[in-house]
Amino acid sequence: MKYTKRIPKTLFEKDKHYLGKPANFDDQIIHRRLRLLKQIPKFTGKNLTLLDIGCGNGASLFGLHKDFKFCLGIDITDEHLSEFNDFKEQNNILNCEHRVLDIEKNVTLDQFDRIISFEVIEHLRDEDSVKFYYDLMKDGGLIVVSVPNKWWIFETHGAKLPVLPWNRVPFFSWLPKQIHEKFANARIYTKNRIVKLLEKHGFTVLSTYYVMAPMDVLSKGKFKDLIIKYFFNRDTTKLPFKSTSILVLAKK
Repeated sequence: MKYTKRIPKTLFEKDKHYLGKPANFDDQIIHRRLRLLKQIPKFTGKNLTLLDIGCGNGASLFGLHKDFKFCLGIDITDEHLSEFNDFKEQNNILNCEHRVLDIEKNVTLDQFDRIISFEVIEHLRDEDSVKFYYDLMKDGGLIVVSVPNKWWIFETHGAKLPVLPWNRVPFFSWLPKQIHEKFANARIYTKNRIVKLLEKHGFTVLSTYYVMAPMDVLSKGKFKDLIIKYFFNRDTTKLPFKSTSILVLAKK
C-alpha cells in the first residue's frame, strides 16, 4: 500500500499516523488474499455476515460479497466512499453497505459471523484496539487479518529517515522495534508479535501464512515475467524474506 496523507491524531508519539491508499481492484495482492480466504473451510457461506474493517474502496469486500448474505465495509474516512459506491452501483450489488467509523471509539454495531481486516492493525493508534475486533464477532466466528511482514526486504510502509531521500531503504524493517517505530510510518510485525496480540485479546489463532510478494511494482517486460514465474509465482511462501505480509486466521 502507498501512503499519501497525514492526519492529526497519531500512531506514534511524534505525530506520524498515516492513512493508506487501498490496493486497486486488479492488484495481485487482492487476488492472492481472496484465493487464500476461499480455501479456508466454512469461512464463506450464504447464511453468514461479513465485516471488513478498513475496507477502503471495497476491493476485498466486493470480491467476497457473492459468498455472503450481507457485507458491511467500514473505514475511518470517506476518502474512498465514492469509488466504493460507484463500483457497487455499476455492478448492481445489493448486499453490501459502507459506513464511516473509527473502530477505536468503541462503536456500536451488530456482531458479525466473519471479519476481515487487511493492512489496518499497524495503523491503529493503539494496537490493543484489536479488542474491538473481538467484541464485533459472534461466538465461534472467524477472522482473517493481514499485517506487514517485518522480514520482507523493503520497508512496506516507508519511513521518515534523516538525510536519506528514499523512504523504502532495504532491511530498515529488520532493525529492533524501538528504532523502527521511531521513524516508521506504521508498525511492522513478526508472526510471533501478531499471534501474541490476537491471543492477548481472546482470539484462538488457527493458522498463519506468509503471503508471497506480488511484485506488481516491477516494470513490465520479460524480466518481470521471469522473476514472477520462477521466484514469486505462489500465493504463500515458507521463506519470510519473500513475503510482504502475514495473513492470520483466528477464531472467537
